[in-house]
Amino acid sequence: MKDIVISPIDIAIILVYIVGITLWGLAYSRKKTKNKTHEDYFLAGRKMTWPIIGITLYAANMGSPALVGLAGDAYSTGISVFNYEWMALVVLVFFAIFFLPFYLRSKVYTMPEFLQRRFDIRSRYYFSFITLVGNIIIDTAGILYSGAIIVKMIFPSLELWQIVAILALITAAYTITGGLSAVMYTEAVQGVLLMLGAIFLTFFALQKINFDIPRIFAETPKSMLSLIRPESDKSMPWLGLVLGVPLLGFYFWGTNQFMVQRVLSAKNTMHGRWGALFAGVLKLPGLFIVVFPGIIGRMLYPNLPSPDLIYPTMLFNLLPVGILGIVLAGLIAAISSSISATLNSASTLMTMDFVSNLKPDLTPKQLVRIGQIFTGIFVIISAAWSPLIADFSSLFKYLQMVLALISPPVVAVFLLGLFWKRSNATGAFAGLIGGFIFTLFTVYVRFMNPAAFPWLAHIQFLLVAPVLLAVTTLIIVPISLLTPPPPAEAVAEYTWSRKFFKEEGLMLKGISWHKNYRYQAIAALAATLALVYYFR
Repeated sequence: MKDIVISPIDIAIILVYIVGITLWGLAYSRKKTKNKTHEDYFLAGRKMTWPIIGITLYAANMGSPALVGLAGDAYSTGISVFNYEWMALVVLVFFAIFFLPFYLRSKVYTMPEFLQRRFDIRSRYYFSFITLVGNIIIDTAGILYSGAIIVKMIFPSLELWQIVAILALITAAYTITGGLSAVMYTEAVQGVLLMLGAIFLTFFALQKINFDIPRIFAETPKSMLSLIRPESDKSMPWLGLVLGVPLLGFYFWGTNQFMVQRVLSAKNTMHGRWGALFAGVLKLPGLFIVVFPGIIGRMLYPNLPSPDLIYPTMLFNLLPVGILGIVLAGLIAAISSSISATLNSASTLMTMDFVSNLKPDLTPKQLVRIGQIFTGIFVIISAAWSPLIADFSSLFKYLQMVLALISPPVVAVFLLGLFWKRSNATGAFAGLIGGFIFTLFTVYVRFMNPAAFPWLAHIQFLLVAPVLLAVTTLIIVPISLLTPPPPAEAVAEYTWSRKFFKEEGLMLKGISWHKNYRYQAIAALAATLALVYYFR
């Protein structure tokens, strides 16, 4: 790779944009701070409409970790990494149909709070703690690390920790002040710029090879251009795609506070559903504007020391002056925006799940202040952790591997809680604790003593997730059956039934077909199926 030289024009664009979006975020935050309640701070007053929800869901997921990670994984293993993207749409359809209406009707602030409504406070505390850890060491730290990779290429004299600290400080400025509404509106701007940036990069990558698309297929191994891989594949075996990817996707999109908090801000159920489906549809073009650039990058820069370098390498080598500045400005600002979203999520969990339960007499103003303090604390923790991610083979593998270990017990509890009325608080808590213990055992075997249980040590990580899910389910079901059932009236509002589906169908009869989320979901799934079939 040639030496990186950033023109003064690009640097000026970057600085002007970052200063501008930060000042706008601060101005918006101050404007909205007057008479702000904890509902305003943590859930944007529950007034968000579907376009903002959809684009911020997309932007939160497609920040720098996804752009760097997806392109990097495509560079090293092929387009099968796109399976995470199209599966997101499938998961979001499932989420919109079954889970979302119960979340919004319950008026909860957090996903752990929903578990308390369905089970008891023990499950709430456990899940809140696990989610907090995930927000800090997966989401926020991952975003800081990927952002630092890009910024270090612009300013190579800076150390990684120094870049992380600067990004964290910029982010904390308007996040601590403004809460979720400031996060979502700034994030919507970043989402548009991220997609434009990806389109620009794809165009100039194709231009570099004279738009010779057949050359891509000729010079790339056939196996790397297939979404459906054999069971022996180390990166994405077909069984892992069927059993593991949906599980990770449901945890991320359906139970993770970082993502679901945006949906909880919806003004009503229909806007929440439209927003979720819109986010899913926005994922589909990623095959062409995020993943395939990584494939083209193999042809242009075949000997990079790390696959995570391909996205920033292509940015700096292919984009012309001016456009490079715009794309980098949007990317760096999106880094800050994504960090602010994860921090706001973590402070919401800490404030609403722990502090407000322990001290229920606190005023809304006091809750907001406590949330701001915890945001500052979590900035420091995440910044300290993020440099450790460099020890993993790739950023995307780090993100997915950690998710595969922490998500299955939670997913089992949510699924059984919604679809099986007999599951009770004792069974759920036993499943969470038992699943956590087995997860620790799995980590010990895989990383410290693989000889003890070779099959568990060497099984592909996507297949570890369904094993953990099965273990948790085998704990929850018998314990629930051996202990008293939950009161019917206590679970009626939090469990799905065919009656609920039929009643909803009657309400939808008066809605035009193009506004009916069921027809929208069918159309989105059909488009996904066609795409997967073509690249099978």
